[in-house]
Amino acid sequence: MLRYVIDVVEMLDTPKTSGASLAEFLRSQGAENAEIMVKTIEGEEGLSTDFVRVFIPGSRGKSSGGSAPTLGIIGRLGGAGARPERIGFVSDGDGCAAALSAAAKLLNMSAQGDVLPGDVIITTHVTGWAPTEPHDPVPFMGSPVDMETMNDFEVEPEMDAIVSIDTTKGNRTINHRGIAISPTVKSGYILRPSEDLVSVTETVTGVSAVVFPLATQDITPYGNDLHHVNSILQPAVATDAPVVGVAITTAVPVAGCATGASHATDIELASRFAIETAKYFGAGQISFYDADQFAHLVNLYGEATHLQTLGRTK
Repeated sequence: MLRYVIDVVEMLDTPKTSGASLAEFLRSQGAENAEIMVKTIEGEEGLSTDFVRVFIPGSRGKSSGGSAPTLGIIGRLGGAGARPERIGFVSDGDGCAAALSAAAKLLNMSAQGDVLPGDVIITTHVTGWAPTEPHDPVPFMGSPVDMETMNDFEVEPEMDAIVSIDTTKGNRTINHRGIAISPTVKSGYILRPSEDLVSVTETVTGVSAVVFPLATQDITPYGNDLHHVNSILQPAVATDAPVVGVAITTAVPVAGCATGASHATDIELASRFAIETAKYFGAGQISFYDADQFAHLVNLYGEATHLQTLGRTK
């Protein structure tokens, strides 16, 4: 797995990085039945980003008439580079690197005959020229496009569950280097952490799982003037599917726009977590949440989908 991380980070750590170059690398893995697409979207101030989508069909996936569930893997970031303000690959690009590395490995597995039961969809976006923005306690990366646009291109109705990978180093809440997972978020509710995904985390890391805390405002949409830990749970505002954040973390606050701050072995952990989750989820062997408990929760307290909106406006 680490070889894919190294290759992907090298391709992201250049001012010439592009969705086209990464798509060419992904196609070289040889999975002929996979779909790899790139779409360039222009944002404000003349900046643009390349959205990359990888679709890998499963042996019993819905795309071929089967019933195996589809996993979405989203690499979240503002940008892989903050040029011209900063030179080099920024910390915030780790989620993109992890998702693309997982895509490369899954494509190679499929080409060699290790086809997963369910379809897998991997989405992210790529730019080496993104703005920075202030955030407490350390600065974040901005993006050439807004969060609604990201969700439009990265969150798909076919995703039955989503793993959202994002650098989550700019805080004083998670004092751990490696990866941490979030509780499951679904339809405006923060649910209990999935025992199945805790087990996957411990298998992948070889140590006790770390589950990071969420506040209610963390799962509301950007643009409501509330503090968010980062964009890791933003996919949850655009879907009814359960979403779990996979945070790439550090023991001290590190700015999202910092260069020289990426740890290949931690990116590899996040990638491997995504791959193992895809294996078991497509086979129906793990669950992101307890459906009966969720139904009972909604019956008792009602829908919480208002938290997926911008809320009341004056």
